[in-house]
Amino acid sequence: MKNWLRKCAAIASAAVMTAVSASSVMPVSAADTTEFPFTVEGEDMEGAKLWTDIYNQQFPGYSGEGFAYLTGDAFSFKVTVPEDGMYQLKVRGVQILDKGGRVETIAINGTEYTKTVPYYDTWTDIDFGVIRLKKGENEISFLNKYGYLAIDYATLEKAVFPDITQADSTTCDADATAETMALMKYLHSVYGKHTLSGQQEIYGGGHSVQTNIRYDAGKDICVDQDGKEYVIDRDSEAVDKDGNKFYWHCSDDVRTYTYDEQNRCYKYDYYDQEFDYIAEKTGKYPAIRGFDFMNYNPLYGWDDGTTERVIEWAKERNGIATACWHINIPTDFENYTPGEAVDWSQCTYKPNHQFKVANAVKEGTKENEYLDLAIADLAEQFKKIQDAGVPILWRPFHEAEGNVSTTDDPIDGSGAWFWWSQDGAVAYKALWNYLYDQLTNEYGIHNLIWQQNLYAWSESSAEWYSGDDRVDIVGFDKYDTQYNRHDGLTSGPNESCNSEVFWPIIRYSNYKKMAAIMENSTIPSVGNIETEQARWLYFCTWYDNGSDNFISGDNYNNTDSIIEMYQSDLCITLDELPTDLYNFSGAPAGTTKPAPTTTETPAGTTTTESGETVYGDANCDGKVEIADATLILQFLTNKDEYQLSKQGLINADVSGNGDGVTGGDALVIQQVDAGIYKITDLPIKE
Repeated sequence: MKNWLRKCAAIASAAVMTAVSASSVMPVSAADTTEFPFTVEGEDMEGAKLWTDIYNQQFPGYSGEGFAYLTGDAFSFKVTVPEDGMYQLKVRGVQILDKGGRVETIAINGTEYTKTVPYYDTWTDIDFGVIRLKKGENEISFLNKYGYLAIDYATLEKAVFPDITQADSTTCDADATAETMALMKYLHSVYGKHTLSGQQEIYGGGHSVQTNIRYDAGKDICVDQDGKEYVIDRDSEAVDKDGNKFYWHCSDDVRTYTYDEQNRCYKYDYYDQEFDYIAEKTGKYPAIRGFDFMNYNPLYGWDDGTTERVIEWAKERNGIATACWHINIPTDFENYTPGEAVDWSQCTYKPNHQFKVANAVKEGTKENEYLDLAIADLAEQFKKIQDAGVPILWRPFHEAEGNVSTTDDPIDGSGAWFWWSQDGAVAYKALWNYLYDQLTNEYGIHNLIWQQNLYAWSESSAEWYSGDDRVDIVGFDKYDTQYNRHDGLTSGPNESCNSEVFWPIIRYSNYKKMAAIMENSTIPSVGNIETEQARWLYFCTWYDNGSDNFISGDNYNNTDSIIEMYQSDLCITLDELPTDLYNFSGAPAGTTKPAPTTTETPAGTTTTESGETVYGDANCDGKVEIADATLILQFLTNKDEYQLSKQGLINADVSGNGDGVTGGDALVIQQVDAGIYKITDLPIKE
């Protein structure tokens, strides 16, 4: 007990010293910081020149003496902030050079952001988005990489974030299965509070492992070198090129093995390679497993066991399944007859303009006939999964926009990476709607939570969104290199959380849809997510493939960062999913990281602005920990520098004296941390 009292005294002393030092001796004092909102005239920026017209073309209505025009050297301004944080940058500008939009580049302390600015021939407010500033002095620069942007003035203010937890908690499919609706409710219950961990598995015949199992024709058995026999799949009988009989498949209690003709032994596909790697490093498995249904198709289609693995992951391991669809088309589509077999090497999911996307939804066209065959194959698998009571986070036709358009038409599909978006946003959305209608109405598939990948290259990126009635979750695929980062670092894996994409894509639905990182190379760091407040629903790291080892390669992920994420309070792992996941109806029972719950007080239930009270949670982050005690002591020491919100004041009053926030409340929270009290004991009643 003496050691514990010493610990509490040390914490209290440190907290007070922190408050005092923050307000008086740290370099960034209140007097040094910039007052926000902050506005700077374009012509007053460092390096800028005064313009009053653009080559004799007048633009009346500017403020100040004139404006700045980005034609030569960069120009910039500086601000000083007390802590790392997020700020909104807007420019009042004119862009008359390019009617198709002009890519503009800004740099925050040397780290670049780009934005496509539409054609404006009158002064217009241009939102450059939410940017991250570091504690201390920051330089915001406008770079002349493409340039020719006229700036009347720039405004910087503290970012105000909307309440993202008000997103829809029900599916767009009104007839969704009970399990699907339950999963949607669970996802909504953690959104904005926690991030679910995810990992994509390799598909097809990836990660093959050879064994010493062989077929003994004389004894008609499959046996390994230790004499262990395996069950033969008698329906898989075949003959090799020399006329020797063999069987394609045998099995034991662990897995099914496939015959390798070249080596005349059996092998298996190690689909758990990435998952076992994560478990080895962190002691945890991801909550979400990614699958791909590309191999169920009318061309070279083969059953690689994806359907069974989806069911096993959900039913036996209580995990969540997400799936994409790299659906192939024949490379030589002009000479293809629908229904005929095509070797996999003669197929593609890349752009192929022999295939007209607009025709795919028109009855009587070859494109439509092929698409219907592909959807029928897909529906067959989904029906099996639906009958097993398993929902899927379904992500078809992903990464639609691809790169920014290379023409004057911002939605023509010229930046597309895949055939389904090659003909632009209008044809793409018609394709999306056709797939939705076929699966939902024609085949009665109702176990899908529909997810759509989106981008935020410009305002026109919103034109790719398929609509609130056909989308449940929006998302982004994060493949950014170490040179395209916004975390203030200059080397190592890019652990940015891409808040510059998060906020635009949730605005496409007016914040009605949850947002997730549906594929990623580098996992965002816990610290970056906390600072930037980009509360992605989940991340899902892509698989290792030898050349790009996305989870195990140290050029993509720091092992220490993976461990920190998987073991953090922010992250939900497989073992922390509720035991009633597919019968979920309310607070996530069975998880060790529940969403904050409402606590009854003698006067009834007190709620926060979002409907929740958590006693002891002074900083309103959903957790009760030493940081809350520290904030209380800092608040009591320096209320000008440290503040408690209206709800924080309610949460912090836990000592049971009814005398408001005092040092006694900080002491009680320290006692919770030491195990003397439980969170459920709060507030302490005398």
